[in-house]
Amino acid sequence: MKRIQYSRYGGPELMRVEDFKLPAVGKGEVAVSVKFAAINPIDWKLRAGQMKIVTGRTFPRAMGMDFSGIVTAIGAGVTRLQVGDAVFGLAKFKESGALGQAVVTKEAFLAVKPDNVSFKDAACLGTPGVTAWNGLIDKAKLQSGQHVFINGCAGAVGEAAVQIAQLFGATVSGSCSARDVKRAGSLGVTSVYDYRTTDVSKIASRFDVVYDTAATLTLSDGMSMLREGGVFLDLNPGLGKFIRAVFDRRLKPIIGTPRAEILDKVAEAAGAGNFGIPIGKLVSLDHAIALIAELERGGKLGGKGVVAME
Repeated sequence: MKRIQYSRYGGPELMRVEDFKLPAVGKGEVAVSVKFAAINPIDWKLRAGQMKIVTGRTFPRAMGMDFSGIVTAIGAGVTRLQVGDAVFGLAKFKESGALGQAVVTKEAFLAVKPDNVSFKDAACLGTPGVTAWNGLIDKAKLQSGQHVFINGCAGAVGEAAVQIAQLFGATVSGSCSARDVKRAGSLGVTSVYDYRTTDVSKIASRFDVVYDTAATLTLSDGMSMLREGGVFLDLNPGLGKFIRAVFDRRLKPIIGTPRAEILDKVAEAAGAGNFGIPIGKLVSLDHAIALIAELERGGKLGGKGVVAME
């Protein structure tokens, strides 16, 4: 079998499509024959070594977090899934491996794919859905009737956050580029601001939740947009922010943490037609490295980059 991997931390030139041997499933784990994988910024951040304190120094290392496919083996203690199930979800953070023909991950990182959602669309749901849910529901405890501002509302996590906020009865405002304003409006964002021409911290409205999915707001600007009792969700956490969050309950640094409960809810919403992430470009595994490098350089697709394994 083949997958994208690298032999040391560094730039995009290190990526290779190479043969690998799939490890045996362990307790609570599932092996999946991958049909499609979606590209996320975390893929190249891990390859660059930004999280090597977690990922370690064992090489070669695989790439890719989000995927869809068919279960081919289950480990001891697996109860939600069985061989032959169509699934979507996330690879294990430390090992990654979604950008390959097969992967082993935790059962808790997967959900059964709805019959009416295609494999290629399902591959896009994992990281955006989980990250949006972690922020809005786990951290902000979003309630119906609240007003949410999403900075970067046309990105993958931003679009996921728009949809999840609406599922919970919130009103959504947000910022994006001028070319995406119309799409944001079609998603139900009531007030959309062009981030290039608007200083969002100067917007007159105040919000119960500000989610910086673009990771471009300063703490002071994000906090200034809050109503009393509001919460600022920061998708660019660091040690200093975690320390500050201990003393300032308005600040909630976000690290994507998948759970079966979240993925099942995402699957339910996608199956009902209430949740989805657009695809910008579809390529084969042989052309995936070029697409990853393009996105890493700042290329825009108007949707997710998706890789077909067959």
